[in-house]
Amino acid sequence: MDKKLSRRGFIKKSAIALGTVAVCDLTWIVDTERGNSFRALASGGLKEHNMPHVSVKLWPGRSEQTKQRLADAIVKDVVNIVGCGEESVSVAIEEVDPKDWKEKVYDPLIRRKMDTLYKKPGYSM
Repeated sequence: MDKKLSRRGFIKKSAIALGTVAVCDLTWIVDTERGNSFRALASGGLKEHNMPHVSVKLWPGRSEQTKQRLADAIVKDVVNIVGCGEESVSVAIEEVDPKDWKEKVYDPLIRRKMDTLYKKPGYSM
């Protein structure tokens, strides 16, 4: 007798037989072979299991409340734009002293990586 076919196996075999895959409204997908699960987008298809990490460097002086509000706003936008779950996003905020800005931030992360910046600064050093 044949081994019981998992949902994943059924979808794979159906896709091969039909030459296409229809995305259903699912809340959770479980990968039984690896023991993993991830959330699916109910109305728009499958959410990828992204792990976006955003690193913010700024001068000292902002309150913890301001930094938390910034992190919350970043998470909200990443979730809405990238289409991942909030649990997948991490945000780091690092304060850098103004006297160290050129050496620790501008030269290695801005000037040397201009080709990767989607928003370039309006200043130079």
